[in-house]
Amino acid sequence: MNNLVDLYIAVWNETDAARRAGLIAEIWTADASYRDPLMQGDGHAGISQLVAAVHERFPAFRFSRIGEPDFHGDHLRFSWALGLDGEEAMVKGTDFAVLEHGRLRSVTGFLDQVPA
Repeated sequence: MNNLVDLYIAVWNETDAARRAGLIAEIWTADASYRDPLMQGDGHAGISQLVAAVHERFPAFRFSRIGEPDFHGDHLRFSWALGLDGEEAMVKGTDFAVLEHGRLRSVTGFLDQVPA
């Protein structure tokens, strides 16, 4: 699961739309969905648009994995941070995913820490 989560983080860090699309196609099912309190997207194009919007809002910010992922059956849980390299992360969260044949079918994100 470490590799899957690391590729997921790589998707969120990828600024090149073509490379991001390739990563998304590799680890997400075609009918995948993403939901969090601030945004949602469906399918590969919808998920890529969400990532692009994060890059527009937080230029130069990077995602990183916090700790080790936890999984049971087709369910996966992992935590992440978003911030500038070398600085304390501004945003932290935990995502819960449902897997289908080892690929992400749906991800629901929760924001654990946000700026005041």
